[in-house]
Amino acid sequence: MKLDPISQRRIQQFFSNRFSAYSLYTFCLLACVLMLANVIANERPLVVYYKQQWYFPIIKTYAGSDFGGIFGTEAQYQDPVIRQKIGQHGWMIMPIIPYSYDTHDFMSNQPQPAPPSWRHWLGTDDQGRDIVARILYGARVSLLFGVCLTSLSLVVGVSIGAIQGFYGGRLDLIGQRVIEVWSGMPTLYLLIILSSLVKPGFFWLM
Repeated sequence: MKLDPISQRRIQQFFSNRFSAYSLYTFCLLACVLMLANVIANERPLVVYYKQQWYFPIIKTYAGSDFGGIFGTEAQYQDPVIRQKIGQHGWMIMPIIPYSYDTHDFMSNQPQPAPPSWRHWLGTDDQGRDIVARILYGARVSLLFGVCLTSLSLVVGVSIGAIQGFYGGRLDLIGQRVIEVWSGMPTLYLLIILSSLVKPGFFWLM
């Protein structure tokens, strides 16, 4: 697909500014890291080799009994018993940060919240959850929320503006008044009212 001369000139002007280019590269790198949050920070192993069989807990849920445990519920890979069973008959590869955003570190000997250490790079919160893991997952949600909200706003805004501009007249006048009223509404109060009626979530906030 060949771009028109105006678009080509805009792209050239953007990349001619090294700070703009560096910002774009940094953002793309950060976005890739955040999209891999499940691989970087997770309480489940990436790969488990147990009794000459391959397991991928990061993709599929396995029971503790699959690794020599007693219970048929989901395997807890932080459990020393499960770790010992896997170590005796195979091996496993854990993520760089072996905690998810909601993993409670019950094996820690320090009171919570714990200070930074080799076990938790930025420490833990008052419930023993790893701060780095929570930052990765939280930043990913914020990034996706911003991208989705911007895209949705762009589609809705351009569509409404195009309809108003095409038909004009009374439709344009009424539409402009509705937009002005909506823009003047206190967003914070609307969110407070909404959160009291429904459980706040990703799509409700959007």
